[in-house]
Amino acid sequence: MNAREFNFDGLVGPSHNYAGLSFGNVASFNNVRSAANPRQAALQGLAKMRELAARGFAQAVMPPQGRPNFRLLRRLGFSGSDADVLAHAYREAPVILACAYSAAPMWTANAATVSPSADSHDGRVHFTAANLNNKLHRSEEHVQATRTLRAIFHDGSHFMVHDPLPPVPAFGDEGAANHTRFASSYGAAGVEFFVYGRVEFDPAAPSPKKYPARQTLEASQAVARLHGLDPARTVFAAQNPDVIDQGVFHNDVIAVGNGNVLFYHDQAFFDEAETIEALRRSLGGVGAELQAVRVASGQVPVADAVASYLFNSQLLSKPDGRMALVVPHECRENAAVSRYLAGLVAGGGPIDELVEFDLRQSMRNGGGPACLRLRVVLTDDQAAAMHQGVIMTEALYAQLVAWVERHYRDRVEPKDLADPQLAIECAAALEELTRILGLPGLYDL
Repeated sequence: MNAREFNFDGLVGPSHNYAGLSFGNVASFNNVRSAANPRQAALQGLAKMRELAARGFAQAVMPPQGRPNFRLLRRLGFSGSDADVLAHAYREAPVILACAYSAAPMWTANAATVSPSADSHDGRVHFTAANLNNKLHRSEEHVQATRTLRAIFHDGSHFMVHDPLPPVPAFGDEGAANHTRFASSYGAAGVEFFVYGRVEFDPAAPSPKKYPARQTLEASQAVARLHGLDPARTVFAAQNPDVIDQGVFHNDVIAVGNGNVLFYHDQAFFDEAETIEALRRSLGGVGAELQAVRVASGQVPVADAVASYLFNSQLLSKPDGRMALVVPHECRENAAVSRYLAGLVAGGGPIDELVEFDLRQSMRNGGGPACLRLRVVLTDDQAAAMHQGVIMTEALYAQLVAWVERHYRDRVEPKDLADPQLAIECAAALEELTRILGLPGLYDL
């Protein structure tokens, strides 16, 4: 069956800021409380979307979430007018105010886990919004994420958007950042690969000692059941707890896959040999052969992989059957990574091209190219059935750039989160965005 992979990139919101809320995300923590540039961040993301769409890749936009989250602030005891709520929160609990203003929804790899119709029991595309319950600032994203997914993928004959898993530690779910799909082609039956960092009901299972493991085995298994996946074509693997403690908070910081290719670091998995063998067996069952591109620690140490976000890249299939690797500028600036990539594209393997983008604003907040996008495989009929207003075109790009220029500040500091005018500006921007994208009522502000 003919199918394409659409990348839904998160559109950076007008309150983009560096709060450093994500313990375990080294880049985020390193830039805590520095000044951010929302306008530049949004334009950098839009430039990436436009370029990939112009190259023929299917590209769409995921709208930002409403900020600040007044519902969260009021639930936590801050009352009065909106201005009063902001002032009280800034004075009494500035970290909670920062959580209510979190920029993290821009990383749509965490919005949901997606299984295409070729893999599901009922022939529909399945989505499960991630509960993200490990961090306060992300724990309510699923409310708007579910609402947005249901607005875009509204046709129940083609799509099923599930509620998130229960928001308890046993079912910690971080979405597609810990999920990869392999297949001989996008429309063929594939193998779905779930990577977890912790096992709730087995205290003897390996787990990190310094940083939290955010994805549980139990959550991954529940998503696989909800999506009606074939157990013979579903692989679960433990992330290496030692690399979690080195800042690899999601699997997509240490590995990325596409088609039948897995590009990964030799320290990515707790049992590398068994993980690769399990993928080979499962892919063999659907008539495909795994191509594992292994990066040794001697070539690129984990610290360099984390600093450059080498693996938080996009692998995109080109018409000639080879693949392009979408990387941030930081990969060129890191000597070990730059040297490795030069050899990679010249080495005759499946990856023969680098596509580089300036995503500095996102990178400083802890997310690279892979964090910014949610991958959704759609047949032609499914692509026609989804909401068309979010598909990236030259016309939409021009509209969104003009919208950003009208509404976004070029500087946001921590003290600005107490400014009620920023909240007013954000609400006005999102109200106009719903008209641009043709999604009235998208927000419950």
